[in-house]
Amino acid sequence: MLDLIQPAIRNRVEELGREFQAAQPFRHVVMEDFLMPEFCRELLAEFPAFDREKARNELGELGRKAVNTNLAQLGPAYSRLDALLRNRAFLDFMGRITGIPHLLYDPKYVGGGTHENLHGQDLDAHVDFNYHPVTQLHRRLNLILFLNPEWRQEWGGALDLHVNPWLPEKEDRVKTIVPTLNRAVVFETSEISWHGFKRIELPPDKQHVSRRSIAVYYYTRRRPADETAPEHSTVYVPRQLPEQIRAGYSLKQEDVDALRSLMARRDMLIRFLYEREKEFSPSVRVMLGSKSYKLYMMLIQPVRAPWSWFKTRNMR
Repeated sequence: MLDLIQPAIRNRVEELGREFQAAQPFRHVVMEDFLMPEFCRELLAEFPAFDREKARNELGELGRKAVNTNLAQLGPAYSRLDALLRNRAFLDFMGRITGIPHLLYDPKYVGGGTHENLHGQDLDAHVDFNYHPVTQLHRRLNLILFLNPEWRQEWGGALDLHVNPWLPEKEDRVKTIVPTLNRAVVFETSEISWHGFKRIELPPDKQHVSRRSIAVYYYTRRRPADETAPEHSTVYVPRQLPEQIRAGYSLKQEDVDALRSLMARRDMLIRFLYEREKEFSPSVRVMLGSKSYKLYMMLIQPVRAPWSWFKTRNMR
């Protein structure tokens, strides 16, 4: 199966591994001309048409990003790709590059599959969910293959890897990767793997173009303890105010549009968090009222009480 990958990639495993380990702002590697050219052209030709029903966000609203997770059913080339992505030799190949052994494939492509983003779409910086929602395996790697024969950095849509999007823009150093045809990016999924892309702004004569990619996520049964965090879903950081917005500045129409977009994005995020809290609240109530939780509180009470007494005594 590895013969679908360019020999120049297959023969550079050690070099690619060194690039992965040394990369900033977090571990990743960019591989040009990843697949054999003819196979990549077949994937491009079979890429599914934009389906509005597959373009719904977390709140069920129609957006400008369509996702297909049934990769193996999209056509003969995608069936071959799926066979490659699940093949043990390929998993070991990725493990040798990244230093992460025993990688596991997700046949459901949760969060992955083909991604198509239209003019006007963007993706806030985020870290991905860290456990598979069904199997509870540790999410370890993102593999993204871009399928855009024509793309310019000034169009937006380039993959941005952030140091920390919570920082002021000048302090958040960003590595930008233009999503050109047959360019593959592999990065470690962690609590610092912040990534996203700026709004796609195509020129009038190019608005028929879309940003196309294939995303695949890999897992392991275990993860080093110092890299393990409590389970969480994808965490987004809405973009900060444009730098020109300051005292004495006269707003232009594009500034007003940008502010409205940012406020709408924050409103949507608040709605998403509210809906998620409503889903979790009944489970939390059940847990707090359970016999096992009450027993746990009784068991730790002898430990908690002396500590509370100690803190009280030392604060006087």
